[in-house]
Amino acid sequence: MSQHVIALDQGTTSSRAIIFDANGKIASLSQHPFAQIYPQPGWVEHDPMTILYTQLESLSEAFRASGLSAADIAAVGITNQRETTIVWERETGRPVYNAIVWQCRRTAPLCEELRRGGWEEKIREKTGLLIDAYFSGTKLRWILDNVPGARERAERGELLFGTVDTWLIWNLTGGRVHVTDYSNASRTMLFNIHTLQWDAELCEALNIPMCMLPKPVSNSEEYGTIDSHMPGLEELSGIPICGAAGDQQAALLGQGCIYPGEAKNTYGTGCFSMMNTGTSVPVSRSGLLSCVAWNIRGKTNYCLEGSVFNAGSTVQWMRDELHLISSAEETQTLAESVPDNGGVYLVSAFTGLGAPYWDMYARGTLVGITRGTTRAHVVRAGLEGIAYQVRDLIDAMEKDAGAPMRILRVDGGASVNRFLMQFQADILRCPIDRPVMVETTAFGAAFLAGLHAGVWSDIGDIVRIRESAHIFRPKMDAESAQHLCARWHKAVERARDWE
Repeated sequence: MSQHVIALDQGTTSSRAIIFDANGKIASLSQHPFAQIYPQPGWVEHDPMTILYTQLESLSEAFRASGLSAADIAAVGITNQRETTIVWERETGRPVYNAIVWQCRRTAPLCEELRRGGWEEKIREKTGLLIDAYFSGTKLRWILDNVPGARERAERGELLFGTVDTWLIWNLTGGRVHVTDYSNASRTMLFNIHTLQWDAELCEALNIPMCMLPKPVSNSEEYGTIDSHMPGLEELSGIPICGAAGDQQAALLGQGCIYPGEAKNTYGTGCFSMMNTGTSVPVSRSGLLSCVAWNIRGKTNYCLEGSVFNAGSTVQWMRDELHLISSAEETQTLAESVPDNGGVYLVSAFTGLGAPYWDMYARGTLVGITRGTTRAHVVRAGLEGIAYQVRDLIDAMEKDAGAPMRILRVDGGASVNRFLMQFQADILRCPIDRPVMVETTAFGAAFLAGLHAGVWSDIGDIVRIRESAHIFRPKMDAESAQHLCARWHKAVERARDWE
């Protein structure tokens, strides 16, 4: 029996492919970064064809590097940057416009229009989301309104919409399968998370032709097989694609958070805190979002989520734009080279603030600078700012759950930063659990696919596979942590409502 699963992990800054064995060990990995496009301040785009080509190249390289044969591969699972919106021609597969990335704020005026129209409560009730430029619905509307002829072509059935999961599945199956999984659908602002269907009323409110929407499907079932004409993937022809989930839901599963109340935080381009709430749809009073976590074998799990829009991208900014560092790894050394932040706070609201503030008009702010401020202080402030924003999310979760967080499981690129993880434990006042295998997002997607393909028999298998590598416990005294957080909130107020 085939005992390996390929995970395609299509992220905001790179496309990766990872092959896992039945014990959750990595057999091979390939990664290709790609360019970010910033047409205007606050606008973020990707080239959809670059997303596709880098993902296919990563898949081909990982397979060749593994030394495995196609007979060893049971299935393919997909996880992806969510909300990023692509529209393409049904006949040719050509995108009609660049992908509008989840970070993009261009549709803030349309969101204001929806609020003035009284849609906030209805959207929250049906979708679990707040009205924000973050989500796919207004991005799709923008493409239809601003690309010449797009609306008319969409109404004639000539154009298709999809988030990145849909785009990859459609291409991998040779254009035969147009689907999206429930977790990605729940981030569009067009999907009813109670009925697990597209909502006609919301589509009408946003003037979205429903004929261009993909079919919603569960997170662990066979969607189709890899097409024999995919360049470089001829050997993998016929292998089933059996699992898909948005990156944060995949990470929640990959961390083994399968019981209500268990939570994780992923430190990626953004930071995403998520708590499993079981089979009941959560209602947040603290500015968090309610989403589908996954639907497996007919059972739907929901989750609470809060987002920090800029986390790893803050480190990229310090490296690529400010040239304060030459590599992300250097941040740990610099942060530890000074005893404290020197009174400096960096609020990385480059594309607004997410939960619990939901301020589309906030902008990045650096405060507390003196003549004695060094680059080490600024870099430390950048890392601390990530941790403060995560604390704001977890505070909101604790209020909604009515109980303190017992432990937070972490993953993502920045979770390897020792300084950041210790500071996170200090100001969160709870242990931080970092696993041995930090590729939890990719493994969550692989597990969904392997579960359907028979590599694993039960969702509980993922708990048995996960191992803790290190648990960071609070060392700072509570009074100092409280003082730092108070100063942080003062800095946030300086950043808010800037535009």
